[in-house]
Amino acid sequence: MSGPKPLPPIDDDTRAWWEGLHRGVLLLQHCRGCGHVQVHQRAMCGRCLGGDLEHCPASGEGTIYSFSTVYRPPSAEFKDDVPYTVVLVELAEGPRMLSTLVDAPPETVRIGQPVQIVYDRVTEAVTLPRFRPLASGAAPP
Repeated sequence: MSGPKPLPPIDDDTRAWWEGLHRGVLLLQHCRGCGHVQVHQRAMCGRCLGGDLEHCPASGEGTIYSFSTVYRPPSAEFKDDVPYTVVLVELAEGPRMLSTLVDAPPETVRIGQPVQIVYDRVTEAVTLPRFRPLASGAAPP
C-alpha cells in the first residue's frame, strides 16, 4: 500500500514561485544587478551573488533539451504513474527547468521538441509545473 506522494516544501525563498504557479503564472527570478535569469528560487543571484532579484512572468514555452523515461517507480507512491517522462526544458527566457511531460507517449518525445507549460494543481497549496508538447512539435510518423 502506498501513501500520498511527497510534496515540495514552501518557504520564504520559494513562496512567490508557488503562488505564481497557483495563479497559472511561471515566475522566473531576474537579477537587477547582472541580468541573470534563474528558475531555482533563492535569496541571491546564482551568477553574481547579488540580492536584488525580481520575479517576472515567463512565457512558459521552451524546447526539450534532454529527457528520460521512467519505467521503474522511485517509490511505491509513483507506481501508478509509470511510464512517465522527465524532461529538462530550455525555457524561451534561457534557463533550463526540470519537470515532467504530459500528453505524450514516451516513444514520441524528441530533443528539440517545442513544449508549453501546464499547471497541475495537486493540492490547494501546491501546483506543479509540467509541460505538454506543442502541436507544431509533434513527432514525425
